[in-house]
Amino acid sequence: MSAASRTTLLAAGAVVTALALSACTSGGTSGGGGDTNFVTGNDGIATAKQGERSEAPVLDGESLEGSPLSTKDYRGKVLVLNVWGSWCGPCRVEAKNFEKVYQDVKGQGVEFVGINTRDTSTVPALAFEKEWGITYPSLYDPTGKLMLRFKKGTLNPQLVPSTLVIDREGRIAARALQPLSEDKLRDMIKPVLAEK
Repeated sequence: MSAASRTTLLAAGAVVTALALSACTSGGTSGGGGDTNFVTGNDGIATAKQGERSEAPVLDGESLEGSPLSTKDYRGKVLVLNVWGSWCGPCRVEAKNFEKVYQDVKGQGVEFVGINTRDTSTVPALAFEKEWGITYPSLYDPTGKLMLRFKKGTLNPQLVPSTLVIDREGRIAARALQPLSEDKLRDMIKPVLAEK
């Protein structure tokens, strides 16, 4: 193995380790940024109280089908954002759970938007959606630039998969940095949907 290959491998390992450690927070702080007003429960889901939430950035671009898509169009509704890739094994595990929950809650003021990342073309992403029967739209974000719009120290997506629940006012209410079962996804949505 060449020195350049070893250096690249070590750098990649450091990034993976940093991401893994950031996902293991006990809540309250993130990335050394001080008090962030969120708590991670035993279920691995981090939540922020209604009056202490950070604003979610507007995420916009093209859908996998090439249509304009923006999260600002979902203001006033509870929005579930799921970061996924067709190459991601855990994303395959949770895909059917997301579609099932989406079908159950879409008539209750809840919308879903996927963020497809690190797929080098839309072909494998569209095949993934077809295979798992995904009917909600996804933004195409091959380089991960949309995830960089989230401010450091907020409940930002840090891994693939990541899931965020955005409240009706466009603020980040909950985050999971792991694949979700149907029950855990419902548990993330339910309290935010109940808010007035």
